Amino acid sequence: MVRVRTDTLLLGEWACLGVLVQRPAHGYDVSMRLARSGDIGRVWSLSRPLTYRAIDQLVARDLLRTAREQRGVAGGNRTVVAPSRQGRAVLLGWLGEPVEHLRDVRNVLLLKLVLCDLLEADATPLIAAQRALFAPMASGLRRPSARDAPVDPVELWREESSRAVLRFLDRLSPRAIA
Repeated sequence: MVRVRTDTLLLGEWACLGVLVQRPAHGYDVSMRLARSGDIGRVWSLSRPLTYRAIDQLVARDLLRTAREQRGVAGGNRTVVAPSRQGRAVLLGWLGEPVEHLRDVRNVLLLKLVLCDLLEADATPLIAAQRALFAPMASGLRRPSARDAPVDPVELWREESSRAVLRFLDRLSPRAIA
């Protein structure tokens, strides 16, 4: 069995893998879901050529396999791809890992949460792990309140965004993604 380093997958490859774990499809269908107006594209969008490239990379890594050929609408055949057993396991493992940096919440964590919802996977452990990781960071960023102290915009941004992320995670916790 080929061992896959998941840290080398690009976010677009994770998005494609998530779509295909939900159900096998051909590249065009995946690209429509990753378009800016698509259900996944609203979080992480990918152009059609990059979607096909990501699928090719996932096939080369044995995370996807050819499932069947399907007759195309405008002629020619379309190749339907599906996740391999390893691809499914790698994705589910990745979905359970919290992100390390606050800056990755908007793209990586949000994609993970959307994919958990799509796959009907329980996001509660991810949300709890994410909160446990970020709570100490957020409390370390709190500045003593001094009205006359100069405001560093970078520190203020980090403090406020960390508070917002914790509120976001707290609001998700009780319902764990609907």
